[in-house]
Amino acid sequence: MSRHYDLVVIGAGSGGVRAARMASTYGAKVAIIEEYRLGGTCVIRGCVPKKLFVLASRYPEQFEVAQSFGWSFGEPEFNWSTLLSNKDKEIDRLEGIYGNILGGANVEIIRDRGVVTGPNSVKLAKANEELSADRILVATGGRPFVPNIPGSELGITSNEAFHLKELPKKILVNGGGYIAVEFAGIFAGLGVETTLLYRGDQILRGFDEDVREIVAEQMKARGVEIKLNANIERMDRCADGNIDVSFDTGEVVEFGEVMFATGRVPNIEGLGLDTADVKLNKSGAIDVDAYSQTSCHSIYAVGDVTDRAALTPVAIREGAAFVETVYNDTPTAVDHSIIPTAVFSEPEIGTVGMVEHEAAKAHSKVNVYLSTFRPMQNTLTSRPEKMLFKLITDGETDKVLGVHIVGPSAGEMIQMVGIAVSMGATKADFDRTIAVHPTAAEELVTLKAPTYQLVDGKRAN
Repeated sequence: MSRHYDLVVIGAGSGGVRAARMASTYGAKVAIIEEYRLGGTCVIRGCVPKKLFVLASRYPEQFEVAQSFGWSFGEPEFNWSTLLSNKDKEIDRLEGIYGNILGGANVEIIRDRGVVTGPNSVKLAKANEELSADRILVATGGRPFVPNIPGSELGITSNEAFHLKELPKKILVNGGGYIAVEFAGIFAGLGVETTLLYRGDQILRGFDEDVREIVAEQMKARGVEIKLNANIERMDRCADGNIDVSFDTGEVVEFGEVMFATGRVPNIEGLGLDTADVKLNKSGAIDVDAYSQTSCHSIYAVGDVTDRAALTPVAIREGAAFVETVYNDTPTAVDHSIIPTAVFSEPEIGTVGMVEHEAAKAHSKVNVYLSTFRPMQNTLTSRPEKMLFKLITDGETDKVLGVHIVGPSAGEMIQMVGIAVSMGATKADFDRTIAVHPTAAEELVTLKAPTYQLVDGKRAN
């Protein structure tokens, strides 16, 4: 007789762990199945180690700036193996915390691969045992996409980038999204000769145009070569171990490593969803309704595997909403319309709400407030980097539609701004707020007249 649970969760990432813990506290008998490590992409090989690498990569610039404030010291030296070792210790610590959280909530942790075998059953691949459950929650996240080109197996993804035995002297990062931009900044900051390759006209598609432009400009100023409107045709191993990359422009360039950051895909391969008639959407993700229920009434899905908004806090919120709906009799749908987010590039980006062209399509009159200036930490130096603050408002109602920040601590600022925008704040609400001086963030409440206005999608002044 198989073991029976009220809920079986497949995947112990952020969304799955939150759902398992909460369901258990509401009295459900819960098991969570994880074939790799507790914590999922974010903790193990995503947000957390990436942010640690970002912080490491920023020190050379900080050393340079420190001298203008009177500090002097010997030539700094960087040790990659020390960073890796300390990073691994922190990830181990966090994984232990996740285990303690689940154990404290009486959630059974099963270290195995879970495969759906029907609407109410999951097979453990290693143990060759089948579990039964009233409900199944799929929270298996996503995985890096690698394009199908000759020699692509020679490259790495973000997964392997966290475990490189040594830094290459020269790297090609293929992609133009936030992961590609972040890793290009990491490698360049750590002294690697870095090229960022993107097939389109400009990096960071989907972000505000002013943000895209200033980030690309400042990345170039920091030494990143950005190669646009080009693709990799093939990759070949050189005799010295490096990789020859042939571009569709006719160029052939040798790199020590090639990293693919060309998007992520839902992690559903071999999951057995077809046995329960779980439908997928056009993008190949699990199709769910507003309450994360799939086409099979007993199976739900949250997080990146649904491809609604591939962000850790969104997965956590979806996991919690699922539990409130199913185990607390409180139907809860997650609002995906306003999601503050940060890109830990160099320079850093914080953004929430609409970009300019979206606002122009949705509203007949739009006011745009734009300000650029040097951050205070650079005013005693000759460094040319600038911060950008951009507010987009409805010209009729004064409601703040979008806020976009580029520069130091942009991610920290946008979290606070996101509260105001989610509450429906107007520009007048921002103006009423007394500035905190001297800070960069005070720019948000001191922007007076619009820099320009859009009327029916066209710039009026």
